[in-house]
Amino acid sequence: MTAMPKANPIPNILTGVRLLAGVVMFLILAGATGGFGPLSAYLDPDDQFALYRAAFWIFVIAASTDWVDGYLARRWNATTRWGAILDPIADKVLVTGAILGVLTSGAVQQIVIPCGLILFREFAVSALRETTAGTVKLDVTLLAKWKTTLQMVALAAQLLARNWDGFGWDFEYLTWFQWFADILIWAAAIATVWTGWQYFSKARRQMEQPPVERLDPL
Repeated sequence: MTAMPKANPIPNILTGVRLLAGVVMFLILAGATGGFGPLSAYLDPDDQFALYRAAFWIFVIAASTDWVDGYLARRWNATTRWGAILDPIADKVLVTGAILGVLTSGAVQQIVIPCGLILFREFAVSALRETTAGTVKLDVTLLAKWKTTLQMVALAAQLLARNWDGFGWDFEYLTWFQWFADILIWAAAIATVWTGWQYFSKARRQMEQPPVERLDPL
């Protein structure tokens, strides 16, 4: 009996790196905003900007692997059940970590609602998938994939806006970029809520269908 060839592990490794990066990025952002108590008190503004820059680049690099690992898995025919489980978890950890990090930075009243809507939807859909597993089939839609991309672009813009001075850029353009970043996060929230409604609507329709009668064999 011929043994089945093992799938290339690189796509799953990239997914695992993205998952870990989400946690590390959040810890860095928490430290920059005083989350580590006495330890954070020793940070001067330059140290805080350095941490924000590090978190920003970690987020950007980790977010880019969301496309790369999927592309490689399809190209190398290396899709696995474990990768299918880890991929959405890694995306949610990265997005949630960035949202919490942005919200701890202060002066973000204008994006509290969209950030909250994104978090609520992600947890709600995850709970829906868990409670209906085996009875309702909820395939990932194309719009949901683009929703994740929009979330990551919007959060990268928010992180960049909060580290504007750290990059030494002209402050007069910050107001305009902040408006742009806020529009992106609201657009991401709208797309997130819409795709969540689609999943719940599809699940409701499937659960309302009458069960298929099974015929006993003769």
